[in-house]
Amino acid sequence: MKFIIDNWLLIAIAIASGGMLLVPVLRGAAVSGALSAAQAVQLINREKAVVIDVREADEYAAGHVGGAKNVPLDQLESQLPAAVKNKALPVILVCATGRRAARALGVARKLGYEKAQVLGGGLKSWKEEANLPVEKA
Repeated sequence: MKFIIDNWLLIAIAIASGGMLLVPVLRGAAVSGALSAAQAVQLINREKAVVIDVREADEYAAGHVGGAKNVPLDQLESQLPAAVKNKALPVILVCATGRRAARALGVARKLGYEKAQVLGGGLKSWKEEANLPVEKA
């Protein structure tokens, strides 16, 4: 007990720094298993993954992952089967930050796309963190 009393400041600093290390882990927990941009590029190149952009048409036109198909989130259930006929192919769901794509993941899995995944951080991480190119419509 004397050790704790004598070193309370060091203990507080250790707890605070440990908490700061957990922040990125907790932020990433919102979309567990999300793909990094590098993993998405590998899936596209190696397994012919189909990229589905679930943003609205005007957002898509402003810039999107090369070769991505635009299927807005509110139309995903009805249009995804036409956009991706082969359910065995990996599907990468993309939006601006990853939040809409996370919702779209549930819809895609319900439709039978078991290899559907979300691009973690969305188009923002694709452009800014990974510095990958985007196409404009």
